[in-house]
Amino acid sequence: MKKRFVIWTAGIYILYVLVMGAYLFWWADFGVPEAYEGTGADPATFMTDRQLELSQDYSRYQSMLYFLGLPLEWIIYLGVLVFGVSRLFRDFGERVSRFTFINIPIYVLLLSTLTWVLTFPLDYARRTLSVNYGIGTQSFTGWMRDQLISFWIGTLIMAMLITVLYVLIRRFQKRWWLYAWMLMIPFMIFMMYIQPVVIDPLYNDFSRLSNPQLEEKILAMAEQADIPAERVYEVNMSEKTNAMNAYVNGIGSNLRIVLWDTTLNKLDESEVLFIMAHEIGHYVKNHLLWMLAGSIAVTFGGLYVGYRIFHVVINRWGNTWKVKGVTDVASLPALLLIFSLLSFIANPVELAVSRNAEKSADEYAIEMTQDREAAVGSFQQLTVTALSDVNPPALVKYLRYGHPTMMERITMLESYQQ
Repeated sequence: MKKRFVIWTAGIYILYVLVMGAYLFWWADFGVPEAYEGTGADPATFMTDRQLELSQDYSRYQSMLYFLGLPLEWIIYLGVLVFGVSRLFRDFGERVSRFTFINIPIYVLLLSTLTWVLTFPLDYARRTLSVNYGIGTQSFTGWMRDQLISFWIGTLIMAMLITVLYVLIRRFQKRWWLYAWMLMIPFMIFMMYIQPVVIDPLYNDFSRLSNPQLEEKILAMAEQADIPAERVYEVNMSEKTNAMNAYVNGIGSNLRIVLWDTTLNKLDESEVLFIMAHEIGHYVKNHLLWMLAGSIAVTFGGLYVGYRIFHVVINRWGNTWKVKGVTDVASLPALLLIFSLLSFIANPVELAVSRNAEKSADEYAIEMTQDREAAVGSFQQLTVTALSDVNPPALVKYLRYGHPTMMERITMLESYQQ
């Protein structure tokens, strides 16, 4: 079985890579349709020839790395099961301690470490690509620091969730998915609440906006939208990237309005105000709460479907993998594989919903600012600094884009009647 797994996996993956490479580098069209040539959405009107060439190359390579990594975790989870690594991790944890709250976190740590090591080359390739094209500015030391922070935060959270999950599986084999979902609701709300004040500061330094006049104008916009904010935060991102961003996140007393310093440095005041109006639009239209509600609903469906498939898979192949049953933590890679595949299937729908929300926020922002020139200019500058593709291939758009394409966004703004 091991030899067959290696041969089939390698063959299918190589064929997949060749097809995706052909799609991105030969079949897919780049640039805008003829009807959009000469408009504000045409990158030829606001980018140099060199920038156009770099943006197309960067978009292709970036998408190729995404597609290369897409099935990688699935292969790792299957390989861990087929080669008996999962059983070895389980046995090691049980030798260390017979207590569930110790041996399961040990198993999670071992599996997370293996996955991190095997996916590291692709992560490093993404970082190298970004630096080589002038997007990333972070030193290797700083990048590794962020990678390790993410690893330990992710592993600690995962260890806690998986431990609780397997306690539920062992006690309620037919209803564990429902109880897990019920516990996930307060957990997701809690994570949304602490994200701005506990997790985000681990990666970046936040301070009060350095321009008091601009802060006053942004807070006036926030007050107009009934956002309970007393200050605007500036985050030092220029040491990591040349790209720009701004956001409103958190809930309750931890809600924060945040601007990247790159956004402040590269846009003029009217363009910054449009970007902030867009982020305020998300709050006004309750997109954060709808996102939370959607996550809760998707989690319910995912846990139920995952539960049904999980039991079938373990009953069918558990003995082959030396997995004792669904209550055995060695079955975790199968469960993670199922959830990852379900997430992939749901992803295009989630991205479509996100694109609709972003379009709604764009409409709110232009209605609030009434400044079409600043709006178009801000999106054009965002495109230039990130070397974005204004009109990506369809497959890239539907599998990767949570925002409308820049062509769609700029066209909407140009057609807006002031």
